[in-house]
Amino acid sequence: MQLPELIEKTVTGLGYELVDVERAERGLLRVFIDFSAEEAEEKGPITVEDCATVSHQLSHVLTVENVNYERLEISSPGLDRPLRKLSDYARFAGLEAVIKLRTAMPGTNNRKSFTGIIQEPAGDNLSLEFESNEGPALLEFTLADVDKARLVPQVDFKGRKA
Repeated sequence: MQLPELIEKTVTGLGYELVDVERAERGLLRVFIDFSAEEAEEKGPITVEDCATVSHQLSHVLTVENVNYERLEISSPGLDRPLRKLSDYARFAGLEAVIKLRTAMPGTNNRKSFTGIIQEPAGDNLSLEFESNEGPALLEFTLADVDKARLVPQVDFKGRKA
């Protein structure tokens, strides 16, 4: 079993969703977790306790499976959460994102990077409403066209009292 599949099986078994896995310098294995869309509304954001639970279980699994790593880091995906799966685009439809494509799409003046509002996926087809020089436009693409995609952080400071 490949490392990402092993980690995903463990994380989902604990009731979380695997967002991403990164291998970094000096043996760092970084795992990003979140709740599913339904659970996120009910439970709120990922807490330190959630990360500790996953870290404890995953360290045992990685030891048993003899996975070579020096340090294990478990984290929430943050406000600028990466969009990796089709289900991410469905879950975050209506929110602002930055999409970087592998190659420029026809009719985009050789642009690869777009910031706009994620539209509800239609099958395997994805779309992003963005502002072009001619006004609002719609970028249509597939998951295979995407190099990187992240949500644009939405921070509201109005609720805080000065």
